[in-house]
Amino acid sequence: MKLIALTAAATLMASTAAIAQVETRTVTFENEGAILSGTLYLPEVRGDAPLPTVVVTGAWTSVQEQMPANYAREMAERGFAAFTFDFRGWGKSGDLPNNARFVESPEAKTSDIKAAFEFVATLPEVDADHINGLGICASAGYMVDAVAGNPLVDRLGLVAPWLHNKEIVEAVYGGEDGVAGLIEVSHAADAKGGEIIPAAGPEGAEGVLMPIGGYYYEADRGAIPEYDDKWNNAGWEGWLTYHPADNAQRLDKPLAIVHSESAAIPQGVQTFLADFAGEATAEWLEDVTQFDFYDNPEDVTRAADTVADHFRIGLNG
Repeated sequence: MKLIALTAAATLMASTAAIAQVETRTVTFENEGAILSGTLYLPEVRGDAPLPTVVVTGAWTSVQEQMPANYAREMAERGFAAFTFDFRGWGKSGDLPNNARFVESPEAKTSDIKAAFEFVATLPEVDADHINGLGICASAGYMVDAVAGNPLVDRLGLVAPWLHNKEIVEAVYGGEDGVAGLIEVSHAADAKGGEIIPAAGPEGAEGVLMPIGGYYYEADRGAIPEYDDKWNNAGWEGWLTYHPADNAQRLDKPLAIVHSESAAIPQGVQTFLADFAGEATAEWLEDVTQFDFYDNPEDVTRAADTVADHFRIGLNG
């Protein structure tokens, strides 16, 4: 891995959020027979030339109006076009195969990201030579896999990436026995066509995926009306056996990561970077929690500045 310092690039674009207004446009696109709902974010003040673009994806169980929208606006304020969307089975998008919903499927979500890149490349507002990916939390792994070897994509940014492997999965989910038990839950749910539980709840709540309170449970943060707040137990096996921390060698794009030792599983980022042979920038912020990266204005701004600077480097050719 080659670590580099960020430098100023592409003087035609501001390095801070200087554009006050952002225009949004609702669009749809198709993947594997399903219709997905997306939103294009554009600087309200712009010329006629197509814009460098960022496809933004969010945390597990999330919808596009949550942390993806926050970062899409940040990118548009910095002069980029940005694109968010609901994955199949979530939000306003169509179902997964067999009418499944709320399944955290790394394979399906990676496929959806690839389809999103293909879609935005056709838009007249988008400079198809400068399309970038920005993955937040769980979708960081999906974004890595969607970007790797993809000729449509220029650069990659990851914010608060949740990158786990077998060792980390067992540490987080109760050891080998705990993981095996959750995979049994997954099989049982799949056998009966799915089993839906609440995704978020107050600290200590039973029968809830995330009984931790905080972002997903607070109405002024992630508990917005658009949030499904559901989890399908059929998704456990796909999630637990997906090991993106071990996927660094397949990545062939310049990378910028923003994370914190106070956020989720920093050891996954360290494992990933140790195996990444390409050009990388890693910025570690102090005392920033995982949820802070989703919507705390100061931390979102700092993360957005780092990835925007990284994307601008690509504009210099």
